[in-house]
Amino acid sequence: QVQLVESGGGLVQAGGSLRLSCAASGRTFSIAAMGWFRQAPGKEREFVGAIRWSGGSTHYADSVKGRFTISRDSAENTVYLQMNSLKAEDTAVYYCAAEKYSSRRYDYWGQGTQVTVSS
Repeated sequence: QVQLVESGGGLVQAGGSLRLSCAASGRTFSIAAMGWFRQAPGKEREFVGAIRWSGGSTHYADSVKGRFTISRDSAENTVYLQMNSLKAEDTAVYYCAAEKYSSRRYDYWGQGTQVTVSS
C-alpha cells in the first residue's frame, strides 16, 4: 500500500506561482511513476503531468507545458509540481497519484489540495 499526501495549495493571483508537494509513504518501492491531476468545478478530472520515478523523465498536458514543472526528490519520496504563470483556469483541486510497475492505471491517490487562482 502507498499513501500520498498533497500539500502546498492555496490562493494565488493570476501570474503568480505555487509549488505543490506530494509525499509518498508505505511501499514506495512499487512506484513506477507519479502523476498530477486536477479537477475543476463542473469538469472531469484532467491529467496535468507525470514523472517516472526512475530517471525522472516527465511529460505534461499541453495546457500546462512551459508553465508547470514536475520534479522529485527520491531520497524523500516526494514529488513536486511547480506552477508558474498561473491562470484562472488553473483553479482546481490538484491530486497526486502513483502508478505501480506494470500497471495501466494510477493505483493510489492523495486527497487533493485546492488551488485557487484569482484574476
